[in-house]
This record gives sequence, C-alpha cells and structure tokens, in this order.
Amino acid sequence: MSQKHFVCNGAICKCQFGTTPDKLKVKQADFYINENEPGKKAIANTMDIGQPFEANTFGTCSVTRSACKPAITQWQGFHEPIDLENGGKPLLEDSKAICAVGGSPCVSISFHGQSAAVDPGNVEKSDPRVQAQLNPLFALDKKAPDIELAIKFL
Repeated sequence: MSQKHFVCNGAICKCQFGTTPDKLKVKQADFYINENEPGKKAIANTMDIGQPFEANTFGTCSVTRSACKPAITQWQGFHEPIDLENGGKPLLEDSKAICAVGGSPCVSISFHGQSAAVDPGNVEKSDPRVQAQLNPLFALDKKAPDIELAIKFL
C-alpha cells in the first residue's frame, strides 16, 4: 500500500453534489507540513469544520437546487495515530467530510495541497552519474569517478 499525503491549507476539495471545487482554508494554523517555506502549509485537521473553504461554495447544489454552501459537521478517514494540540487529527488525501446538507460523506479531497520541490540540498546529495543519466542538462563534475561511463549513457 502506498503512503498517503497529509492535507494542508490550499487543498482542493469537491462535493459530489456541487458543480465546482473550492480550496480548503485551515482555521487554526498552528501545525505545519515541512515545506521549503516553513509556516506556509498549515496541516488540515478534523477541527476544520463548519465552512472551512475560501469561497464557501461548491457552485450549484443538486440537492437543494441552489448555491452549494457546505456545512461540514465532521471528517472521516483521518490519521488516527496523531493527536494535535487543538484536539484534532490530521486529514489525509482520502479523508471525506460529512455535510449537513448532503447528510453523507460527500466532500472529498481531489488535491492534498502539497507540492514536491527540489532544493539545492537534494542536488548536492545526489550522485552526479545518476543525475547525468536522468537529466541531460545536469552539469557533470569532471572530477566525478567513471565520468566516461556516465557520458556514455547520455
């Protein structure tokens, strides 16, 4: 089984009864995911209930035939082993929210909000021979062992 991502501020959510997605807006930003810019990606948790979205709408609701205004009562499928200081538990990319209007776990997460980024530390720790094979634009260090072998595979 593959690992699941934690959900963070800015995650894209959708309601099965709505017509448009909305971004999750973490209410209590005391806990952060380790990103390049610390403090930018607050961890979403089970305490993000009510209307925790930027626009607070998922477009038109097929249940009410009017604006889809979510009213989240609880989250399901969160990360059980961790208890945050606010009493919440971190949400996972497959967590679902129960909406008072839909009455079911109808709000899902379509993008967790994290993004992979390579920083200089990752490049410094990498093997230049492997990098040269994966990325032809990688500047090879002429002092690297087996440089001829690395170039041969380009």
